[in-house]
Amino acid sequence: MRGSDGLNGNLFSYVDLEARVPAEHPLRVIRSIADEVLAGMWGRFESRYARIGRPSIAPERLMRALLLQAFYSIRSERQLMERLEFDLLFRWFVGLGIEDRVWDASTFSKNRDRLMEADAAAEFLSGVVRHPQVRRQMSREHFSVDGTLIDAWASMKSFRPKEEAAPPDQGDGDGDGGYGGRNAERDWRGERRSNGTHASTTDPDARLYKKAPGQASRLCFVATALMENRNGLVVGGRLTRASGVSECMAGIDLAEAHIPRGGTVAGDKGFDTADFVAELRERWITPHVAQNQYDTGAVRRRSAIDGRTTRHPGYARSQRIRKRIEEVFGWLKTIAGWRKTRFRGLDRTEWGFTLALAAYNLTRMPKLLAEASR
Repeated sequence: MRGSDGLNGNLFSYVDLEARVPAEHPLRVIRSIADEVLAGMWGRFESRYARIGRPSIAPERLMRALLLQAFYSIRSERQLMERLEFDLLFRWFVGLGIEDRVWDASTFSKNRDRLMEADAAAEFLSGVVRHPQVRRQMSREHFSVDGTLIDAWASMKSFRPKEEAAPPDQGDGDGDGGYGGRNAERDWRGERRSNGTHASTTDPDARLYKKAPGQASRLCFVATALMENRNGLVVGGRLTRASGVSECMAGIDLAEAHIPRGGTVAGDKGFDTADFVAELRERWITPHVAQNQYDTGAVRRRSAIDGRTTRHPGYARSQRIRKRIEEVFGWLKTIAGWRKTRFRGLDRTEWGFTLALAAYNLTRMPKLLAEASR
């Protein structure tokens, strides 16, 4: 029998959001972990709000909404608010009732800035890593480190000589610093540009950089992540201004914060430097970095590690597993939308990058916990 295509409007409708979400939906596992972590951040949230005045958006709901933005590749806060308006799954995850009003996008962004000032993303990532269900899936001794470039929210046309650069509020009044419009023509032929002589008028923290010869230089930041080698979960991250030593310096900082004495850390050839290896050994951490050595006849380079490290079977295992960290960066850039930052400034960009790392760990947990329970 053919079904009817007519619209039946009901005077009353009773919708239980809890009943609409399937019991096996992965977001149930993610929300249970996220709620426990957010409950442990109550003190930090409480210190950022006054005891009197008009109630703002609950910080727990803000954080859960920002996680959904990363999970479902939502490009902007405005699109996120539109999705919350009609998506019952989103309402359930955030904690909104079926009849609760969705916030204005501008109000949501203003309240998010308060979380940035409280450095909530770093504490949230730390809370996820320390969560008992997550901690049981992680290695305590063996790690890998790597870095990638995050494009800045600034165009190459904003990269101007420092002596000519004008603040955005000066010039002819249109916010371009007096350069003839937001998208004026530029001719760089014959102009030599460098970070020493030029700076971006849009994001002064962005640097012109490329990771390898033959690549195009672009305004960007260097994002470094530390991954444990058991299941490929992230234990920490740093975002710094782009330079030739950014990855190594961030790697040393992450190793000191997360790797115990006697642990190992794997890395690619970019980490095979005398300073990086020496810093790790001073902390009793074994560097399992790829050897960067060659002899062209005219130039000869020796690796900072030798057979005393590479002869052990653990070195080969570390070199094989360390490549999984590219899965983290791949997810961040394709799913979470972090090929290019949506923020201006180093601190704001690092905040968003850190929250995206926490979101990656949470997306891995439903499958890892299901495999562990078998």
